[in-house]
Amino acid sequence: MTSHKTTQTMKPATAAKKLGVYLEATPAEFREGPVSRDELNALQADPPEWLRELRRDGPHPRPVIAARLEISIAGLARGGITDPLTTAQIEALKQECPDWLRQERATQAETRKEAARIKARDEERAARTAE
Repeated sequence: MTSHKTTQTMKPATAAKKLGVYLEATPAEFREGPVSRDELNALQADPPEWLRELRRDGPHPRPVIAARLEISIAGLARGGITDPLTTAQIEALKQECPDWLRQERATQAETRKEAARIKARDEERAARTAE
């Protein structure tokens, strides 16, 4: 009895998400068929020029835009950013720093601070319980 190992594949949208790129900006051959786990690993280990260019210049998907602006994805929506942005557009937004971006950064900073406070509290409680 021999075991047949099936190749694990994913949709192009899933692969693009894992690679941190905007699917619609990828080459047609990437978007047209399933991507195997081995192909994804190869793209991550040795990215081709198109992937390096997309990561560098964009257009970028919302999670990447939010991370580069240091705000949440919901904050992007509240700020009216619904379309993908290029690196140049993101940098221009950072330079301009509109009121909504300042507010979202402050909100994000408060959220991180509260999460750190809760984590510290929970660790303290766990340490007391373990004694």
